[in-house]
Amino acid sequence: MHRILRKEDLTPSVHLLEIEAPAIARKARAGQFVMVRLDEAGERIPLTLADWTPQAGSITLVFLEVGRETNMLAKLCAGDCLTDVAGPLGQPTHIEKFGTVVCVGGGVGVAAIAPIARSMSEAGNRVITIMGARSNNLLFWEDRLKSVSHEFIVTTDDGSHGRHGVVTQPLKEVLERAPCPDRVIAIGPAVMMKFCALTARPFSVKTIVSLNPIMVDGTGMCGSCRVSVAGQTRFACLDGPDFDAQDVDWDLLLNRLRTYSDKEKQALEIWRRQCASAPAREGESSGHAQG
Repeated sequence: MHRILRKEDLTPSVHLLEIEAPAIARKARAGQFVMVRLDEAGERIPLTLADWTPQAGSITLVFLEVGRETNMLAKLCAGDCLTDVAGPLGQPTHIEKFGTVVCVGGGVGVAAIAPIARSMSEAGNRVITIMGARSNNLLFWEDRLKSVSHEFIVTTDDGSHGRHGVVTQPLKEVLERAPCPDRVIAIGPAVMMKFCALTARPFSVKTIVSLNPIMVDGTGMCGSCRVSVAGQTRFACLDGPDFDAQDVDWDLLLNRLRTYSDKEKQALEIWRRQCASAPAREGESSGHAQG
């Protein structure tokens, strides 16, 4: 059992959990993820490590409410326990002194890009961070990313904060500078990563993306995270999650992301109906299990 030490609501639908996991905290590296299971009957869900503190023996996870499991996870509070937290899993992001590194984070991908930007800065790189969201109320960790960046750019689709537009607009401007940046790392929704790859392609800059969105069981057994990279089949959970963006078959990946969308919506709807019809037990405020 892994106890939740702290919960924070970063936005109405994005939540932070600091979890007691000393073994994971000792070995965690930027770019890796963990598999979480709420209880014995729960599904396994992959969540990228947003932070870790070996001294305190804790890890930090940030997640977006999407399906049934993440909605259930959002109802937990400090003091509650998770049945399983396994990791760290996946190949860590390659960190070295490249020169100038552009880190692009979109939506909840900001949480995944934060430890990478920090590690790149600690390795002696000049870090340019571009973060984006649909609107101001969906932004989080602006100060945290700014503190590890030499240059910091914020965009919102509706213009409610920072620059009006999407992250690929300032990315293109940064790539047009002389000298050109040495590396781009983009993490966010799959369609955002695709267009970051297309934006960087004419500049021949190595561009790395994290294909966490396609993962399901995190072990390679389910086969759901199969991706075509440079014409070969790879597994995002075992061979990744980081891949060269220019080698990814984005059309195939986006099509595979829709595989379980109907079943996910159905499971979420059934759970919501069950929650609405279930009588509240005495002394229970949120329906979570105490550890």
